[in-house]
Amino acid sequence: MLSHLSLGVRDLDRAQAFYDAALAPLGVVLLWRHNRGLGYGPAGGNDKLALFEQDADAGQLAAGPGFHLAFAAPSQAAVDAAHAAAVAQGAQDEGAPGLRPHYGTRYYAAFVRDPDGHKLELVHQ
Repeated sequence: MLSHLSLGVRDLDRAQAFYDAALAPLGVVLLWRHNRGLGYGPAGGNDKLALFEQDADAGQLAAGPGFHLAFAAPSQAAVDAAHAAAVAQGAQDEGAPGLRPHYGTRYYAAFVRDPDGHKLELVHQ
């Protein structure tokens, strides 16, 4: 259904360090970079996530309550590794890795906020 998603970031270098580390365990890689943006997706594929640097006075970058971006993980171990990498890169922990039976019997997820406040879910089903 969705082709891609774009998010604003304050510091492109910081965002790249964060997303390179957090998305690597999920098999997601940097596909392109130019002076104001980055594109991530599966190796050899098209970008599914683009990050664009915004001016300091752009206001709030992260969407409000209820919004989050979920990344599919190939395994529970990948969720654990992505969560650990995200936290090591400065993410705020919003929910440690674990089963979420209220979403489904095999729903294993973790939640973080990236350095710009975007809420991210790492999930394996």
